[in-house]
Amino acid sequence: MPTAPTSADTSTLQILTIVFFTFISFLCIGLPLAVLPGYVLYDLGYSSILAGVVIGTQYFSTLLTRPMSGSIADRLGAKQGVLYGLIGCSVSGAVTLLATYLVAYPLASLILLLIGRVILGVSQGLVGTGSISWGIGRVGPDNTARVISWNGIASYGAVALGAPMGVLMASSIGLWSIGGTTLVLAGAAFFLARIKTPAPIIHGTRLAFRRVFMKVAPNGVALALGSIGFGTLATFITLYYDSRGWDNAAYCLSAFGGAFIVARLLFSSTIKKRGGYRVATVCLIIETIGLLLVWLAATPWITLCGAALTGFGLSLVYPALGVEIISRIPPASRSSALGAYAVFFDLSLGIAGPLMGAIAGHFGFGAIFMVAAVMAFSGMLLTLLLKRIEKRSTA
Repeated sequence: MPTAPTSADTSTLQILTIVFFTFISFLCIGLPLAVLPGYVLYDLGYSSILAGVVIGTQYFSTLLTRPMSGSIADRLGAKQGVLYGLIGCSVSGAVTLLATYLVAYPLASLILLLIGRVILGVSQGLVGTGSISWGIGRVGPDNTARVISWNGIASYGAVALGAPMGVLMASSIGLWSIGGTTLVLAGAAFFLARIKTPAPIIHGTRLAFRRVFMKVAPNGVALALGSIGFGTLATFITLYYDSRGWDNAAYCLSAFGGAFIVARLLFSSTIKKRGGYRVATVCLIIETIGLLLVWLAATPWITLCGAALTGFGLSLVYPALGVEIISRIPPASRSSALGAYAVFFDLSLGIAGPLMGAIAGHFGFGAIFMVAAVMAFSGMLLTLLLKRIEKRSTA
């Protein structure tokens, strides 16, 4: 006779059925990730800086609309935010599909790509913030670290799956298939989300977003310094491989995502046992080593190992620093806090494109991973400082 599911099993199932929508939104992000830089650079004939801008535009649009995403989830409900986001993902797929048919008109194609990326960025913010708030609302704030961890697994797992899938689809079917698949996937997910039970809307005193942002900012800066390594890897690993004459760059994103997922599955419980700041410090050291390996790699295999270490290290930084924040924010402003915290993640990914593109233009694609390693190490130093400040305030 099968045993009845435990409360932990039930809550995990509830979390998984909600973060599934994050998985779909990030699959829509991952599909074009390893393809669009080459399309902009080679097919449309623009520079590596502009290729980075196309990718980074999505992250900047997410960043700028995070306050709106958090406010929608707090006031209208997390489920409603997810629904709006999935509609946007579908629209983004349709615009990208149209852009791929205009390769003979580079400027028109580029403009449509940028529009599609802006819409996708806004949508990702709505789905990401909404899914975490929805999950916490369904299983309780005591499970915040678990919700954030599973949401991250869904995010990076989707990117790890989507990047090589997008390359395969573009080479075997055509670039148009990426926009078409995004349109269909997000549309189907929308209808699944509509029938799910919403989380209750929490009423009470809501902090102004500016106050929430200032409370979140120190941890957010540490997160941004660590996350820029992912933005660099995701945006430029294909062009880095091309510059070295290597093939199969998309597998670096798979190695990153696979290691990221393994680390979250095995070690997410250490956040509660050891404390968020301590876990984040160790993780940022590991990420720094991984990025240095990518920079110094002489073979694709070493690069894969570096990408895996980078993913393993970054894996728990977001939930570890996030748990330290959520415990200090009133429940009625929880979604706004999550949105404000995610601003720093978006900022790091948005900066990575144009900044690292400019560095690559002067010093080569290898140098950008050295710069990302220095930033991750700086994030580790800031985390140590935050831990010391917290220890003093507690005392």
